[in-house]
Amino acid sequence: MVNDQQTNQAGGSFNKVPLLIVLISGAFVAILNQTLLATALPHIMADLQLDANVAQWLQSIFMLVNGIMIPITAFLIGRFTTRGLFLTAMGVFALGTVICAIAPNFGFLMVGRIAQAAGAGIIMPLMQTILFLIFPIEKRGSAMGMFGLIIAFAPAIGPTLSGWLVEQFPWRSLFYVILPIVILDIIVAYFILKNITKRTFPKLDILSIILSTLGFGGLLYGFSTAGNSGWASIQVVASMVVGAIALTWFIIRQLKLEQPILEFRIFKYKVFTLTTALGMVVFVAMIGGAVILPLLMQNMLGFTAFESGLMLLPGALLMGIMNPITGKLFDKFGARWLAIIGLSMVVITTFMFTNLDAQTTFWYLAIVNVFRMAGVAMVMMPVTTAGLNQLPSDLIPHGTAMNNTMRQVAGAVGTALLVTVMTTSAIPDQGINGMIHGVNVSFIVAGITAIIGLVLAFFIKNSRPEGEGKKIKIGR
Repeated sequence: MVNDQQTNQAGGSFNKVPLLIVLISGAFVAILNQTLLATALPHIMADLQLDANVAQWLQSIFMLVNGIMIPITAFLIGRFTTRGLFLTAMGVFALGTVICAIAPNFGFLMVGRIAQAAGAGIIMPLMQTILFLIFPIEKRGSAMGMFGLIIAFAPAIGPTLSGWLVEQFPWRSLFYVILPIVILDIIVAYFILKNITKRTFPKLDILSIILSTLGFGGLLYGFSTAGNSGWASIQVVASMVVGAIALTWFIIRQLKLEQPILEFRIFKYKVFTLTTALGMVVFVAMIGGAVILPLLMQNMLGFTAFESGLMLLPGALLMGIMNPITGKLFDKFGARWLAIIGLSMVVITTFMFTNLDAQTTFWYLAIVNVFRMAGVAMVMMPVTTAGLNQLPSDLIPHGTAMNNTMRQVAGAVGTALLVTVMTTSAIPDQGINGMIHGVNVSFIVAGITAIIGLVLAFFIKNSRPEGEGKKIKIGR
């Protein structure tokens, strides 16, 4: 671990623009890397002679390791300096990228993906924590809006870019494209990144790390494979049971520890709890578009992977463009009405996806998805900022880690739930329209989820506190 003792206090007088560029670049490659492989899997399968179930692990392992690393990040932020942690995370990510680029077989490729995911799992919560510490409370919405721009833009170009690259070059080009950005980011970060976070030197509790890994890893694996393997399969049931037991033990242990790995008492802050739940609900609804629509287009309507990527592109780009705007609106008006208006749009557009048939056009899907993503943009970053604003500075690392962890869990649950609903509701005897019936039912479920989110949005109060998060007494 790179070590640097000098600490720069939050909000100090230094130029934040270069720091923002470094952080956003790191987040960009981490998220871009997550979506790049989707359209490249058939090429990797052909080159390395893999079947679909084995190849899918290249995606699943990334999400799994990512989800395991995120809860531990709060502990790492307290233990190491900002520079040390960021440079180490980016270094591990770069090493994983090199391994993937030169991997002679599936085993090496998996090792590379694990290293990439370990680095990416640290980068995202660390970046959010730094943003909250260097910006005063009245400017955090705008800062998180810039962060949201990257979160939306990277997945937007990922499938389309990888679709184009693998048609022109070998699949390894995906990793060679990312590598120079990562190396440049490490070099620039070495010279300009300051130490923002406060080191509290929490004790390393090995049992908590093991329980966190088994708990979050078991649940994420169970939900992410349930869509394909079925909820009753041995591997899904076993991983869910192990995950639930380990996670319960982990939470009980954290509530007893003097210095917990992840502070669950932050849920005593009601606005944080409400906005975290709201973010999860929106994420489940949003997953419908990202997962179900490409399956509909490619498997039922006869579009190519590249065309399904192009259909999602305008919506994701608009979401990216809107995030800085909604950030500024949040700083001015708070999250409540942004969330209510945004979720109303998500509800309406989600139900517009419940009457699809074999004649549904590319443009109908693209245009409705654009308005759907506009609604998501009005909710996602503002509610996240509103929740984290309630926390005092020393709890922000735990807040960002918890927020990212819950979002990963919501993504896995949403994908598994909607894919399962789609497959079980399909009527194969009725041909294409019978298959599309399953898609329509899955969007009904996503729409009901969005309605729950809309109801929750009316309960958002005090999302624009006048000062730093008010400290609630947290007893041990």
